[in-house]
Amino acid sequence: MTRIHILGAGTPTPTPTRFGSAFALEIGDEQVMLDCGPAATHKLVKAGLWPTDIDKLFFTHHHFDHDIDYPCFLLCRWDQSTGKENTLQVFGPTLTEKITRGILDPDEGLFAHDWKARVGHPLSQRIHVNRGGTLPRKPPEVNATDVGPGKVYSGKDWEVTAAPAEHVQPFLDSLAYRFDTPDGSVVFTGDTQPCESVIDLARNADVMLCMCWDDQEIMDEDGEASGQCGTLGAARMAQAAGVKKLVLVHVGSHLSQHGPMEKGIGDVREVYDGGLLFSDELMSFDV
Repeated sequence: MTRIHILGAGTPTPTPTRFGSAFALEIGDEQVMLDCGPAATHKLVKAGLWPTDIDKLFFTHHHFDHDIDYPCFLLCRWDQSTGKENTLQVFGPTLTEKITRGILDPDEGLFAHDWKARVGHPLSQRIHVNRGGTLPRKPPEVNATDVGPGKVYSGKDWEVTAAPAEHVQPFLDSLAYRFDTPDGSVVFTGDTQPCESVIDLARNADVMLCMCWDDQEIMDEDGEASGQCGTLGAARMAQAAGVKKLVLVHVGSHLSQHGPMEKGIGDVREVYDGGLLFSDELMSFDV
């Protein structure tokens, strides 16, 4: 079974129902995350998953709405561990290694004070032992790797390929990812404008989760169409790639309101003839 969990379905603008981007993917007995936006760790648990079961994390890019909960996730996963879990592997574009060091490095990490206190204080040691851990408690260990386009990871029966996503270059590198699993293929576009590299990556995929900022007409009028997809941009990419199901994510506060939402869905259906899902946070579905 391959199952997708929508943890964050929003944008940098907080709303009562959506904020930032984050996803979890169950592939058989393995669990991975895509991006780690606001409150992603809490949303992961609300979805019925647990941080120590996540062994791999992939970042599309390093805007805060995609990575601000990374320190929380790293520290929570480590704190809740017994020390017997697999070492977390993290992949992402340039800055992934730097940000990871900046969080955990024993000399300069902004949160080193936290894990050092939990390693050294008798109370924290007792709680760790009561959870099933042993002493001395090990510091956090994370294998973070900056990656680019091409093959990123190969598992026992699944693999991950990345392609450039056109977003806010040259300020940040951005990637889209394709997961090819025994149950089908899933593409996460990250933040991108319609582009051939993402279309090629998504060719004939079973599912494509694509950012959809707002009504395309509004985006074209207000100058926000560059570097990101709106309703028609997402629809055109999905149609060109021949994906079987399009899932609209990274939905802005205007488009997520009833009225604009229904119009947007109608606009997409005029261009794209596959399955369509307008995402909500904590929604889950099988590939």
